[in-house]
Amino acid sequence: MVDTYTPIPFLHRAPKPLPSLQQERSNVTWMIHICRQVICDMDQYGVCVVDNLLGEERGANILKEVYALERSGAFQDGQVVKQQQKLVKVGDTGTDYNNHQNGSHVSPIHPVRGDKIAWVDGREPICKNIAVLIALIDAIVMGANKIPNNGKLGSYTIKERTKAMVSCYPGSGTQYVKHVDNPNQDGRCITSIYYLNKDWDTKTNGGLLRIFPDGYANTVADIEPLFDRMLFFWSDRRNPHEVQPAFKTRFVINFEHSRTEIDTVPSTYSYDRMQSITV
Repeated sequence: MVDTYTPIPFLHRAPKPLPSLQQERSNVTWMIHICRQVICDMDQYGVCVVDNLLGEERGANILKEVYALERSGAFQDGQVVKQQQKLVKVGDTGTDYNNHQNGSHVSPIHPVRGDKIAWVDGREPICKNIAVLIALIDAIVMGANKIPNNGKLGSYTIKERTKAMVSCYPGSGTQYVKHVDNPNQDGRCITSIYYLNKDWDTKTNGGLLRIFPDGYANTVADIEPLFDRMLFFWSDRRNPHEVQPAFKTRFVINFEHSRTEIDTVPSTYSYDRMQSITV
């Protein structure tokens, strides 16, 4: 089947990458702008894309740390989580933005999920730049959750998130079949994904994230896993999604924020078809 394209405008590009941490006023303006993008698009589409989040240099530094994790042997086969996992405080990464697991799993089912994953919290010696990303995503999600006139996000009180799940699809057609992150209403409400794939050609490399957003009949959203791209979407049944077969190594960092204690995902931090839209 040949996909056709419907111009649903949920793609947003950051006006410029994250300012220097020393530029406090610019940081505040930038953060408000991003939070407003997230609120607007999550209300209207259930999906928000922000490109050029950190800029080339910061994104490249994060990618270097992911390569280091890979060389260290930290990655294990992705698994379907079944049992309760330990909870820890949000933001406890040792990074101030403004200035394994402990449960049992089913065995990996490769036709269902072909990625390899590593859970990190930003405290690891080789994850200093990933720690900055973690703090930034917390700031965006919490900012959007607390800012006035915040639409559907205002119905939640975000309290937790998972550790950062660094994920590698090693090519050779590896994929993750259609699923819902939180089908059982366990409290997870927002999934956030940061992409790290330079020079990605979807026609050759595959690896699209295809979302089937609720409320858009016969429509899908195809999200290309482009370098320095950030994606936010509702974690529940409003957004079934799949990772289509990847034929080149594909890296992402994934987070899930929750309004209540998370019972089914690894260590978290606690706060006090078809038409196609391709981006």
